[in-house]
Amino acid sequence: MRKQMLILRTLLVGCVWTCTAMLNAQSLRFHPDGTFKIVQFTDTHYKVGVAASDTMIDCVNKVLDAEKPDLVIFTGDVIYNAPAEEGLRTVLAQVSRRKIPFAVVFGNHDDEQGLSRPQLYDIVRTVPGNLLPSRGEASSPDYTLTIHASTNAKKDAATLYCMDSNAYSQVKGVGGYDWFHGNQVAWFRRQAAAVKAANQGDTIPALAFFHIPLPEYREATASPNAILRGTRMEKACSPELNSGMFVAMKEAGDVMATFVGHDHDNDYAVMWYDILLAYGRYTGGNTVYNHLPNGARVIRLNEGTRTFTTWLHLRNGQIVDKYAYPDDFQKKNSPNQ
Repeated sequence: MRKQMLILRTLLVGCVWTCTAMLNAQSLRFHPDGTFKIVQFTDTHYKVGVAASDTMIDCVNKVLDAEKPDLVIFTGDVIYNAPAEEGLRTVLAQVSRRKIPFAVVFGNHDDEQGLSRPQLYDIVRTVPGNLLPSRGEASSPDYTLTIHASTNAKKDAATLYCMDSNAYSQVKGVGGYDWFHGNQVAWFRRQAAAVKAANQGDTIPALAFFHIPLPEYREATASPNAILRGTRMEKACSPELNSGMFVAMKEAGDVMATFVGHDHDNDYAVMWYDILLAYGRYTGGNTVYNHLPNGARVIRLNEGTRTFTTWLHLRNGQIVDKYAYPDDFQKKNSPNQ
């Protein structure tokens, strides 16, 4: 009965939002002042019937009320127990009822709750406000979103790559987490080339969102020359093998930054070859594995430039670690140099 009520409620909301999910993908647009705000929620780890998840719901609502974003992106591990559909719908409803467009990429735990990734994807597609393309399209499970110019609804001004970083290694003899597969790296290269071609050969600014950090997160933190800001309380839990997604991004030249989750005790951002490798702030309720108060990352893009400002908005309302890309991640020459 509870599942039936959830489905009925979603259908009723959908009547109000007729065709909105299909139109929203074309409605992302910079404001007249040249800004566009994204809130990243990561590792909400929602558990149906568990009190700790009420803290997460409270956090999500407080951040949304205060920041009023133009877009919300969930970067994986949205749910953490069964029933998966009820949990997923509960989390997404916090955004949907505010009529805020949203996107979702999955983490390594989402499909451990009784439903597969394709099944979860199809559920998200029924929630009003989602920007996910049809799963039958070639872009699934990786897809792009376009933010249009403030003065021209048909002009591309920024690209958002939303990608599935998979779960656990499927290669015998290689443990740990999975990596972006070869076809995904090839997909990214095609998308980046297509965007450039559609914009008369110009490279427009881009961001990438996924769950598991790239191996370059580890490399960057080990370098004495990389500028790191924020909190690092654990080693990046990256794949053991490197499949080349960072190289593809660097060669394409459009991605300014990547935003991930996965590691609950990291919220830092570190510059690596002019691409900012950043974490969100853990959003879920307290567990045995998080020592940082829950919150969210906010990203405010600036139209027409390869710049943005980012900060962490905590559940208690505190704003911390506010930085500007790229200025705050570049070494400043001393007067004597």
